[in-house]
Amino acid sequence: MAHIHLGEGSFPLWALALWTAFGVGLVGLVVYRIRKGGIKTHHIALAGIGAAASFAVFQLNLPVWGGIHMNLTGLVGILTGPLLGTLIALVVNVFSAALGHGAVGLLGANTLVNATEAIAAYYVFKTLLSMDWDVFPASAGAATIGLSLGAVLMGGIIVISGVNGSALPRGDLAFAVAGLVGLNLGVAVIEGILTGFVVQFLVSVRPDLIEMVDRRATEDEPAGVSA
Repeated sequence: MAHIHLGEGSFPLWALALWTAFGVGLVGLVVYRIRKGGIKTHHIALAGIGAAASFAVFQLNLPVWGGIHMNLTGLVGILTGPLLGTLIALVVNVFSAALGHGAVGLLGANTLVNATEAIAAYYVFKTLLSMDWDVFPASAGAATIGLSLGAVLMGGIIVISGVNGSALPRGDLAFAVAGLVGLNLGVAVIEGILTGFVVQFLVSVRPDLIEMVDRRATEDEPAGVSA
C-alpha cells in the first residue's frame, strides 16, 4: 500500500546506495533461505496469482498527496509467507518502475517498504491465530498492522534521505510526510478489512491454501478423526 512515488534523482546518492544495499541484502537472504528450504508446488502457483493481483491493483493510483493506492501486500504475505512475499514485492516494484510507476533508483527502498508489509502481516496473522482469534479479525488486523508499518517506514525513509531540490527544511518535510503517512494509515484500514473478507472467503472454500488455518483445523480435530 505504501510506496515512494518520487521521481529519479529525488534522493541523494548516499541514500540511494544505502536503501539499495538494504534491499539487496534482504532479497539475498530470502533467496538463500528459499534455496536451502525449497518451495512447495502450490506455493509457486499462489505466488504467481498473488503477484498478478498485486501488480494489477498497484496500478490503480489515486493522485492524492503524491499518490495512494492498494497493493495487497498484506494478503500476499498471509497467503505465500514472508519469503515469497518479499520476492513478490520486488517483482511488482520492478514491473511497476518499468511502467513509470516509481523510480528505478528507488527499487531498493520500495522493496523494503512493501516486503515489510508482507512479512509483518504474515507473522502477526500467525500470532493472532495462535491466540485463537477468528480468521476474519486475525487477517484484517494483520494486514492493517503490516500496511501501517510499511507506511511508517516509507515516511521514515523519505525524511532520513531528504529530497533533492526541495526548499523545505527537514522539520517541515517531516510534517508534510506525516500527513502522507496518516493518509496511508487510513487506506491501510480499508485494505485490511478487504484482506479479511478475502482470507475468510478462501478459508471457507479452500482452507488448504492457507496452511496456518488448515494446520489449526487439523490440530483441533478430535482424536481418531481423520481428514
